[in-house]
Amino acid sequence: MLEVNNVELKYGDFVAVQDLSFKIKPGEIFGLLGTNGAGKTTTFRVIMGLLEPSYGEVLYYGNQVSYDNVDEIGYMIEERSLLTKITVKELLLFFGQLKSMSKNLILERLDYWLDYFEITEYKNKKIKELSKGNQQKIQFISALINDPKLLVLDEPFNGLDPINMNLFIKVIREFQAKGKMIVFSSHQLDHVESFCEKIVVLEKGEAIIAGDIKQVKQDFEKLTININADVDIKELENLPGVYKVINNTNKVIVKIESDKYIKGIFDYVKSCENVTLFDVEQASLSEIFIAKVGGKREKI
Repeated sequence: MLEVNNVELKYGDFVAVQDLSFKIKPGEIFGLLGTNGAGKTTTFRVIMGLLEPSYGEVLYYGNQVSYDNVDEIGYMIEERSLLTKITVKELLLFFGQLKSMSKNLILERLDYWLDYFEITEYKNKKIKELSKGNQQKIQFISALINDPKLLVLDEPFNGLDPINMNLFIKVIREFQAKGKMIVFSSHQLDHVESFCEKIVVLEKGEAIIAGDIKQVKQDFEKLTININADVDIKELENLPGVYKVINNTNKVIVKIESDKYIKGIFDYVKSCENVTLFDVEQASLSEIFIAKVGGKREKI
């Protein structure tokens, strides 16, 4: 288990992370979200023991996280940080030996992952000869090579097409099934929503959303109703609880304040002609993110 307990980190008078707490259990995928400069990368560095918190603690299976744990942690940073003048094989031998791996084990796992990502022909190619997408795969492999118990991924999907993105997601799911802990950040909130159990959203180093995604959505209360019927947009806009109506080509999207207004809208819609759709759904994580982060910025 990874525990972040009341962590604060300062650079002089600047507070980069403030009173941050969360837990990640084996087999959990945890999302750390926020705008640029919100404190995500700083938090990752504290988790891995690269930065010491000014206050609070990070515990890795009950002990203070330290360089002693480095062999059990995999880290993929947002910025591409590969040594471009050496070959893929040389690079992974270097990274693997930093994790106390034998040469034979590194090469065995390298062959496995190159085959998995269908790039075996690049084993003896220099990094600079690879496309950006294939460099991203190599950077991902460098985080996986030691079969870590804790996998930290900072914007892992950058520069990937949908096919390769699905390959990355498949690997993350496989690691989860093995009981690994995965913590990652992504601006692509639809992916966070699809496979994270818990999240923390940072803004100016402070957690403004935290907890189980299902509970976060329930607490937000606002809902979306998708309608396909011969409705009058003006009448919809004037119904109690409605704060926004979007008239798309294939449906009308109605935003409401809470579930207590569903019946009133349903009663109106069922009186209309040609009703083929009335679907209520919770707000998306993107919608909640924009609402919470926007509101926080207005106060600053």
